[in-house]
Amino acid sequence: MDIFLSRLFAGTTSGSVYVLIALCLVMVFRSSSTINFAQGEFALFTSYVTWWLAGKGVNIWLAVVPAILIGFLMGALAERWLVRPVRKRDETAVLIVGLALFTGLNGLSGWIWGSDEKPFPRMLPTGEDTYVDIAGARLHYDTILIVAIMAAVVAGLTLFFNKTSIGLQMRAVATNPDSASLCGVRVGRVLTLSWGMSAAVGALAGPLLVPLVPPGQLGLSAMFPVLIFATAAALLGGLDSIKGAVVGGLALGIGLAMVNGYVTFLGGSMSLTSALVVIVAVLLVKPTGLFGARRLERV
Repeated sequence: MDIFLSRLFAGTTSGSVYVLIALCLVMVFRSSSTINFAQGEFALFTSYVTWWLAGKGVNIWLAVVPAILIGFLMGALAERWLVRPVRKRDETAVLIVGLALFTGLNGLSGWIWGSDEKPFPRMLPTGEDTYVDIAGARLHYDTILIVAIMAAVVAGLTLFFNKTSIGLQMRAVATNPDSASLCGVRVGRVLTLSWGMSAAVGALAGPLLVPLVPPGQLGLSAMFPVLIFATAAALLGGLDSIKGAVVGGLALGIGLAMVNGYVTFLGGSMSLTSALVVIVAVLLVKPTGLFGARRLERV
């Protein structure tokens, strides 16, 4: 039981961060009906900003604040000056721009900070005495705080979408941008805001996740597997569902932890392959995911 609980806690920790990145994908998809393939690289760049400020003596939690602001500006500017001009053509052009942003941001990070891996300070406490004993298993404080941060972000987004004027406008744009525009909603502003918010949430998730990804250091490839896992989580739960992102992220994190722990012949190297299998299976069996809404078009 203690081994099972240890793996459950580890899966919950990684799954909670997958939820945060999956929420970023959901926010963009809800407003623009496209997957932002550069989401991981937005988080990577802002993680470098956090690392650089922490290296200058700034407290790691304070260093995240300007990184979040920079992430918001990057996402908003990317939508306004790169995505919007090509969106008028077709969705394929938007996907190509996302891939270009992926390679561009990765290269920019390497050009500014170098390609060598860098030790990243933990945002949350860890050590021999920073845990709660549950049935012989150690529930570390960092797991509790990561889950709490994830729950706070989910609750905040839920309230934002359901209780605020701009949140309701974003839901209207996600449902039918043409009708929303006719009702006076400024669709362009809503799209810019959604891209900025997704990059800002990614800027918070990146520093939480970097210490969890082996070898626990910041490198140019740190966020690529995270993007795969988050995409699998978002697809599993439904690309337009906040609840689906939560269920999908936690299910994927816990499921992979159990597979790596009990199906030992697969090995930890098969985790990424397992996520890709989940993506393919969802697209073949239920493309809308567990909680995604079916989109109907009137002919």
